[in-house]
Amino acid sequence: MPILYRDEYIVVIDKPANLLVHRSEIDRHETRFAIQILRDQIGQKVWPAHRLDRGTSGVLLFGLSAEIASVLGRQFADGSVGKRYLAVVRGHPPASGSIDHALTRQRDDYEFQGERSSQEAQPALTHFRRLATVELPVMVERYPSSRYALLELTPVTGRKHQLRRHLKHIAHPIIGDATYGKGRHNRFFAEQLACHRLLLACTHLTFRHPANHQPIAVDVRPGGEFAALLDRFGWTGAQ
Repeated sequence: MPILYRDEYIVVIDKPANLLVHRSEIDRHETRFAIQILRDQIGQKVWPAHRLDRGTSGVLLFGLSAEIASVLGRQFADGSVGKRYLAVVRGHPPASGSIDHALTRQRDDYEFQGERSSQEAQPALTHFRRLATVELPVMVERYPSSRYALLELTPVTGRKHQLRRHLKHIAHPIIGDATYGKGRHNRFFAEQLACHRLLLACTHLTFRHPANHQPIAVDVRPGGEFAALLDRFGWTGAQ
């Protein structure tokens, strides 16, 4: 896997889409995990400091010891980590806005940083900015054309599936999302545009180094099918 940053304390990779971070009940038959692949790749154990959904690609941070991962995890928990994502959504949302919508906790595939599952709603806030739009002369639902947009998403909180659930909440679901999205649009992208993945990628992460406390910023552009779609829509320069 592409290594974006590495020193004696941490390693940052560009996680491919459709790869679990760790062993999970999501797919008990899966045999490939980012932790295992990275461990074999660099020849030492790694501990994830945060998580990305299986379908989400992009910046993923690991500690090279459990203690370092715990220090980094506390940064995520206290909201001091900066995160930006790119997403392709159905429709044309406003030019910018905030989604302030509490989310109930969901049963997680593992208890992360001592978090426990419950139905109690937790505050959740996401800022978004529209980067580009397209309207295709194709009837996917009941309209003669279909609209899509490229968004920059900045989550302030870190609830499970927050971005996917928030975009569904404002009726602009992320393309390729089998759980919270629209099946017709997902199939259109897969069958007509050769894009079979969730169109959500973590493209930027800023945090304090766990040893020297210096700020670190890591950026990556989406690759593969995501990059091909951006090029097809003329959105490459909008990132």
